[in-house]
Amino acid sequence: MKKANIWVVIPAYNEERNIGRIIKKTKRYVDKIIVVDDGSKDKTSDVAIRNKVISLRHIVNLGKGAAIKTGCDFAVKSGAEALILLDADAQHDPSEIPNFLKNLENADIVFGYRKRSKQMPLILRYGNWFINKATKLLYNLNLRDTQCGYRALTRKAYKKIRWIASDYSMESEMIANVGKMNLKYKEIPIQTIYSDKYKGTTVLDGIKIVFNMIWWKLTR
Repeated sequence: MKKANIWVVIPAYNEERNIGRIIKKTKRYVDKIIVVDDGSKDKTSDVAIRNKVISLRHIVNLGKGAAIKTGCDFAVKSGAEALILLDADAQHDPSEIPNFLKNLENADIVFGYRKRSKQMPLILRYGNWFINKATKLLYNLNLRDTQCGYRALTRKAYKKIRWIASDYSMESEMIANVGKMNLKYKEIPIQTIYSDKYKGTTVLDGIKIVFNMIWWKLTR
């Protein structure tokens, strides 16, 4: 796959402190980078523009799912053949991009999974375990880490699994759609980095995700 056809989409909300460093690291592996500023109150967009990447901005905060969809839609319309989803808070190491692309050669979508470690907060560890089990029961996808947002997918796969959810539920909706479309998937281990333990899926988010998964199963 040509480097010019690989696009990285980075949703960002108040990530002025991290986004510049993430962009610089990502540029070592890809040329096309989109930062979607999801209504930040800081200078996230300014930093992205200063680092010479495509910067899209929501006027108000719409949620991670909406931000990623905005970026992916733009990338696909611009000719992207492969999409890499990367968080802006330094939890995902851009040096792992080549491994995602290598595994995407024989799959529609590649999921990253965080190795279990003491770094992962206990509530997240058990919450992820519960959602993983629900995913297996409802959609017959046996994934180690359904809530890890580090993913790569093909253009064709994105068009098939494009989600509706605007919040953190989008990661599970993607998985539900992968199961329904019977797409080929792979999992690869990634480093477990927690730079900000207060960000990410909360207990209430987890409960909402499971209810949504049941609803998607019954209604789609």
